[in-house]
Formats: sequence, structure tokens, C-alpha cells
Amino acid sequence: MARIVLMSGSLRHHSVNGAALATIRSILDRRDSEFHTSEIRVADLPHYNEDLDVGPGPAAVSAARELLIASDAAIVSTPSYNGAMTGTLKNALDWLSRPWKASSLSGKPVALLTASPGTYGGADAQPDTRRVLERCGAVLIEHPRVAIGSADFLVGREGTITEPLVVAELESLVDATIAAIARGRRRVPVAV
Repeated sequence: MARIVLMSGSLRHHSVNGAALATIRSILDRRDSEFHTSEIRVADLPHYNEDLDVGPGPAAVSAARELLIASDAAIVSTPSYNGAMTGTLKNALDWLSRPWKASSLSGKPVALLTASPGTYGGADAQPDTRRVLERCGAVLIEHPRVAIGSADFLVGREGTITEPLVVAELESLVDATIAAIARGRRRVPVAV
């Protein structure tokens, strides 16, 4: 079973980034029972403080790190706040990137998308987010940029995106994530 962690950089209850991730969860649920999705809620993590990052640290942080370590890949979706990822997502990545040289993101395949009510879909947040993820040790999944613009008009009653062209983009991102997981599994040596 492949385990995929979903993480939204938005705190809003009816966030378009949450809707994009709900759509991805729905795509995976329809495909096969071999996929399990879970979520890291950035709102649950306290402000990063190295003084708190001793021993197991805060319970929510330990749980998020363990969830990510046990996963095969992650998919991150964020809006753009002033041309960058949200502060809450950056805070989560600061927690997940530690302890030094033992990041729970180290070597983890991560797919990135952005969504926004604006016409550019938060695309200006992607370079910054990619840079931080790479600094955290993540392996960015190669895929054409997914930036969902005017996303507030695309969410249906179930809280998922229903626009066929956007759903097709998200399906393609899911395919790239599954392919990255398969490549990673082929590289793992089998103990004899």
C-alpha cells in the first residue's frame, strides 16, 4: 500500500487549496485501494521554536514527522501570500526539516501545486516553495506546473474541484506522484 501525505498551506476552512487536495484524495480513492492518504494540518503545529525542539518535542510535531517518515510521498498545495508560500506552510516545513541532517522530508518525493481565487493561481509562490522544499531535503516531483486560477469558482458542492480540465491536471499530478513512488521502490535494495 502506498501512503501519500497531503498538506495545505491554507488555514481557511473552505480553502481552495483544501478543495484541490480533496480532489486529489477523491482521484486516489477512485483508482485503487492500494493508496492511503493522510493529512498534516499546518494549523496544528506551534510556531517553530528551537527551544521546544528537544526530545520528542510537541506532540503535533512528532505526529507530523512520523506520518511523513512513514509515507511514500507528499503532495503540497499552497496559496500565494505576497508572492510566496504562506507563513504557516513555511513554519510547518521548518518543523519537518529538523532535526538537522535527519529531516523527515529528506529524500521524500513531493509534488507541488498552488491554487488561488486570483487568475494566476498562486503560481508566484511556486519558486519560493520549491526552493524551501529542496533545502529541506525533499525531492521535487517533475511535472508541468499546476497553478489553479479562479479556483473559488471551480469548487462543487462536495468541496472538490469539478472543472474537467483542472481535474485532468490533478490526475496527471497524481500519475507523476505514483510514478515517483514506483521509481523509489525499485531503487530500494532487498535484504537477503
